Amino acid sequence: MTSEKKDTKASDVVTELDGDQIRIQTNAVQVFEAWREADRDFRHSYKGRMGWSSINGKTYLYRSTGRVNRSLGPRSPETERIKEDYTAQRTRLRERRARLDKKLKELAPINVAYRLGRVPKVAAKVLEALDAAGLLGPHLLVVGTHSLYAYEAAAGVHFAGSLIATTDIDFMWDVRKKLKLAILDVPSDGVMGVLRGVDKSFTKSKQQFSAVNDDGYAVDLIRPEEPDDLMTKLRGLGDSMDLEAAAIMGLQWLINAPRFERIVVADNGRPLRMCCIDPRAYALYKLWMSKDALNREPEKRRRDRAQAFATAELATQRLGLPFNAKDLAALPLRLTQCAKDLWAKS
Repeated sequence: MTSEKKDTKASDVVTELDGDQIRIQTNAVQVFEAWREADRDFRHSYKGRMGWSSINGKTYLYRSTGRVNRSLGPRSPETERIKEDYTAQRTRLRERRARLDKKLKELAPINVAYRLGRVPKVAAKVLEALDAAGLLGPHLLVVGTHSLYAYEAAAGVHFAGSLIATTDIDFMWDVRKKLKLAILDVPSDGVMGVLRGVDKSFTKSKQQFSAVNDDGYAVDLIRPEEPDDLMTKLRGLGDSMDLEAAAIMGLQWLINAPRFERIVVADNGRPLRMCCIDPRAYALYKLWMSKDALNREPEKRRRDRAQAFATAELATQRLGLPFNAKDLAALPLRLTQCAKDLWAKS
């Protein structure tokens, strides 16, 4: 049998969404995007509180955020107007967020009934928490099998379960961007703190880069190798209690690959944001991994190859993303042959 017959085509492992599914999914995405904007504005612009405080017989307007208290000046017509505007806008945003959240809850069972719920519950909660903390996208990207949920959402299809089933989620840490936990909604123990906020049973494994809950679901933190990896260890995003990102060879080019973002739907019907790498970069990465006979099991390599070719076809045929585009021009030499293989069969 030739390799062409063995390679998985997207047409063999995808199911087209019908008109009703696309309409309902589009509506859910629109409502979620409006909710997320209102939620972000409320939490970031109107986080904390504003109130009056008397000191030495004088009244001052204070804005409190966490442990930080900032004086906005003594009581006057101007500061009273600032307080009134702040309270009115904060109330308006809170009410808008509540209305949109109610609408999302009403849409959730409809999404489930039309089989639009895809992302497993634990993964969805982790993604939501990382997004709320401001980590998803700027600092952390999904790079494993869960990325396929974003690609299928963009293409209006569903991948077969055999291609997407997994009990872990991999995040790549972009170490190029400096992170100040104090300005984000992140606990001092970084990713571990966020995970424990989702599920208290998450504990750091012996490998240090992975956290596993009582149901055996794993969250792995990886990063590109650094020149000084033999001399130092880079921890996660928080203090010494956080995960220690595992250095993986070949991820440096992945950090520089185009980003890809889509709204997906959790298995409970709730939409959420997914940030990952470009599907072409994912296909190349998976095909490269499928050739690593020394460090990867045969079963995983076969799945890597199947995901690579199915994703490549989806990218080129359904999303209009060619492999010879300028944004992929900086591929390293070791991936050149992989790219040629995917060009030829996509």
